Amino acid sequence: MTITIDNAFIEQYRQNVIHLAQQQESKLRGTVMQESTNAEFYNWERLDKTEAMVKSAGADPDQVYRRIDNDDVPTNDPNADPSGSFYIDDTWDRRVSTPTTFVHLMSVEHEDKVQMLADPESEYAKSQAMAMNRSYDNLIIAAATGPALDGDHAEIAFPASQVVGDGTTPISFDAITEIQEIFLSNEIDMTVPKYAIVGPTQVRKLLQLTEQTSGDYVQREALQRLTATGIVPNWMGFTWIVSNLLLAPDTGEISCLFYTQKALGLTINQDVFTRIGENPQKLYMIQVFAQYTAGSVRVVDEEIVHGHFLDSL
Repeated sequence: MTITIDNAFIEQYRQNVIHLAQQQESKLRGTVMQESTNAEFYNWERLDKTEAMVKSAGADPDQVYRRIDNDDVPTNDPNADPSGSFYIDDTWDRRVSTPTTFVHLMSVEHEDKVQMLADPESEYAKSQAMAMNRSYDNLIIAAATGPALDGDHAEIAFPASQVVGDGTTPISFDAITEIQEIFLSNEIDMTVPKYAIVGPTQVRKLLQLTEQTSGDYVQREALQRLTATGIVPNWMGFTWIVSNLLLAPDTGEISCLFYTQKALGLTINQDVFTRIGENPQKLYMIQVFAQYTAGSVRVVDEEIVHGHFLDSL
């Protein structure tokens, strides 16, 4: 006689996976912009900056000029004298995120203790939830420095001007100040929350920096929390996050990420959902399945810096 799986049991496991995914949240998912959509692609619209211009004395209000290639060209008379009121063109473009489906599939023998699946502390539920969370982080990390699609689906490479380091030197106080200089040069407000995603070796290196561990540089109240995380909270204006999923451009190197929330976009077509059922082709083993569909893209190049460091001391 075939052993059926109670619907209440299936619902309980699904809730456990979702619960664990929320409690043990992806480290990076909350650091980027998020949108829900059902579309095949999602367009992140971008508006370029404009500049104000001086209005000439005695300008004809009926004469409208347009700013083209830094010249003030009248729209109704290309040969007219460029004086009068000015009309500034707004320049729009877009970045496109493409959804990808991620799955996680496990099987459980009937003779195993099936009740373990319904346990909120089930190793099956925890394993599946953490796999989904790591997958979200991998998606965001790949989009951070990888090619970004524009509105014509052409690839845009990561700007060389947004890279600090060449993989030959470890993270340093000078490198962090250079990263801050790039943000300031791009007119990113100092008060805008920023995230720094680094690896364990970078935390160890920061623990060796006087500028990060000395009361001469850091408030003593903040130093009391140093032993818990390895990095002073909000040090140098960043929320520091440790990840073991960062990319390695080459052997012994690491790609650390520094960005604001506007730098990256995450499109979620379908968040994590689960299914449980017997697979007759696999001796009726219980099959535990989870899936989500999402895409990520770099939206604003000026708001992300790639720290290309040596992954050693």
